[in-house]
Amino acid sequence: MNGAETLVKTLLASGVRVCFANPGTSEMHFVAALDRHPDLRCILCLFEGGVSGAADGYFRMSGEVAATLLHLAPGFGNAVANLHNARKAQSGVLNVMGDHADYHLRFEAPLKGDTAGISQAVSHWTRVCSQPGRVATDAADAIQAARGGNGQIATLILPANMAWDRAEGHAVAPLPVPLRRPSREEVGAAARALRQPGAILLLDGPALWSDLGLLAKRLTKAAGARLMQPFFAARFRRGAGSVAVERMAYRIEDNLALLHGAPALVLCGTTRPAGFFAYPGRPSTPDDPDTRLIDLCGRDMDIGWTLRALAEEIGEADLGPGDFTALSLPPLPDGLLTLEKLGQSIAALLPEEAIIVDEGITASGHLAPALKQARGHDVLTITGGSIGFGLPNAVGAAVACPERKVVVLEGDGSGMYTLQSLWTMAREGLDVTTVIFANRGYQILREELAAMGVNEVGRNASQMFDVEGPRLDWVALAQGHGVRAVRVEDMAGFNAAFAEAMGQRGPRLIEVLC
Repeated sequence: MNGAETLVKTLLASGVRVCFANPGTSEMHFVAALDRHPDLRCILCLFEGGVSGAADGYFRMSGEVAATLLHLAPGFGNAVANLHNARKAQSGVLNVMGDHADYHLRFEAPLKGDTAGISQAVSHWTRVCSQPGRVATDAADAIQAARGGNGQIATLILPANMAWDRAEGHAVAPLPVPLRRPSREEVGAAARALRQPGAILLLDGPALWSDLGLLAKRLTKAAGARLMQPFFAARFRRGAGSVAVERMAYRIEDNLALLHGAPALVLCGTTRPAGFFAYPGRPSTPDDPDTRLIDLCGRDMDIGWTLRALAEEIGEADLGPGDFTALSLPPLPDGLLTLEKLGQSIAALLPEEAIIVDEGITASGHLAPALKQARGHDVLTITGGSIGFGLPNAVGAAVACPERKVVVLEGDGSGMYTLQSLWTMAREGLDVTTVIFANRGYQILREELAAMGVNEVGRNASQMFDVEGPRLDWVALAQGHGVRAVRVEDMAGFNAAFAEAMGQRGPRLIEVLC
């Protein structure tokens, strides 16, 4: 037995069942060990950003840590953008990054890089394995770290000779360190603040998609407070049967209006809201200067205990129909294609318990009103703002929940960052329908330029915003990756294509000219 085998045995003994991979030479002994243990499912992604994005989506929908297999510092660097999104989503991810054999590092080999430095830029926990006999215990510690704090990024760097040298046995990951809790005095102060008319409880984490949401609604109703969620949440429920929660907006000016006049803003499972960027003449945070900000429970703390403690202080009101979203399916629209009509069509045809991965960027705001009327579903959003999240995140969600339909709402510009994920969908037979909004450019950049006060766009700026000349052909791109695809130009075509996709299993892509 070698170090790589003890690593795989430790993963399995600790309950890790999936590895998203893009390996290189330094990881070949780990690959060989994986081959001898087919009960650990290995999924190849053709780009490292697809690996990290899939691991993020897997954790969001399963609550379980997946392993990634990444090649040296450059490979890990390709994965950083979606590891950034995963970190902002509070997702637990275990990265196994290969490195040169330790005795080879004194030479300036082409792929030599700062593996520890690049890991520490995005990981909560990093360790370089120094002895083959420690591979198993280091891996167990890494799994524990990834599961800690409601989900963290943990990276184990494995020099090649640690994998191929002799080692014995395996380890089992210890239980995560217990989550921190606020004091009873802090809970009491927050409860008193929430009883003030117009106070807000801003909530994130599992309360947005689990039964903890019912508790949060009952206690805020008893207090007479508003219940809100961030705009970019890792996962939340929407549609019929979901708890009525106000969602913050994307634009800072809209959030200024939402939070204006609130006497207190209590944070639970989230951080102080801030603008996506700084803008000339506008504040960085949308909370009113006169609002008392109470940071009650951080993202890495015990959110469930905190809500129960608040309920003990405040009480719990009975909930009625008005506290939940009612089913109100819109009729199928026809005629000319618009984003609002697309939202109505998706809402009408979306099956119960679907998963929507939303990277529609500028299109999403037009779709959301109708999607609130759909059957109950989960929504995953781009928590860290690093585009290229949608397609790989859908891969992970579909692996975690094979019985549920996954729908990706994707912009054509952002989809190009990780379109290789279509190939993984085809190879694994994943039940993912991708809707591409082909507006032929990075429309969000046009809006951001205007927000910065620049209203005239010349040739150079247009060249950086448009994806014209040549036009992207998403039908050809999808088919080249093994995914059935169709292009639609009116509502009749979209209705038919989306209904067919919802009625069949397997990957599909619909390119919408909009």
